[in-house]
Amino acid sequence: MKIQLFLVVAVVSAVSTASPARAGFFDQLKSTFTTTNSSATNSLLSSATTAALSQEQMVSGLKEALGKGIEHAVATLGCNNGFLTNRNVKIPMPEKLQKVESVLRAAGQNQMADDFVTSMNRAAEQAVPVAVSIFGTAIKQMSIADAKAILAGPDDAATQFFRRATQTNLQAKFYPIVQKATDQVGVTAQYKAMMGKFSAVDTVSSLFGSKSATKLSTGDVDAYITDKAMDGLFKLVAAEEKNIRANPLARTSDLLQKVFGSAAKK
Repeated sequence: MKIQLFLVVAVVSAVSTASPARAGFFDQLKSTFTTTNSSATNSLLSSATTAALSQEQMVSGLKEALGKGIEHAVATLGCNNGFLTNRNVKIPMPEKLQKVESVLRAAGQNQMADDFVTSMNRAAEQAVPVAVSIFGTAIKQMSIADAKAILAGPDDAATQFFRRATQTNLQAKFYPIVQKATDQVGVTAQYKAMMGKFSAVDTVSSLFGSKSATKLSTGDVDAYITDKAMDGLFKLVAAEEKNIRANPLARTSDLLQKVFGSAAKK
């Protein structure tokens, strides 16, 4: 009973010493990890089970908050206009086709170029929702050591963790969805129409390089969309991590409110 009381006092102390306006979710968790791992605390917490339980609670809170952040990022991108109207993640014309775009726009074919860009972003929006389960698996497998590294790491430590843990699986899952979506939303048809029009209006090929150098296979386009969809997803994951770090504890995790809140209010 004394051990549990001391643990509560230590937790409340860690929370109360931080300013509610400035102390973010990660800062308070880091403080708690430091408190529960100090030599003085360890000498009093003779029950290893109790100490471990506290750390498990902290890891669970971190997982919950990151899970909510991931769900929000995926929901934001995996919907109509999720990519297209977000300037930070909108998929632009591939670099190798930018000369094609210039020729078409100069010839008054703005709509054709715009339609192709729109179709690429639509395909990315269809691929993103599968990321929820992949990130969910990574979160479930997160260890106490992983959590400590995230808390002690830079502002994008969690995003780096997710890149390492999920990138290969994301690419493997995204690519076939993008392939299917490119047909459904008309990427392939738009690309062929755009290249056909380009061939018709590009009469001064020496100004734009050889036509073969500006063309991409449909597989190249699919790979490009896949890569850009992943880049956009990780950008939003990083933004959500920044938000988690900045927001006060009371506005993030229900689990942590339960762990800290009841004791802090007494």
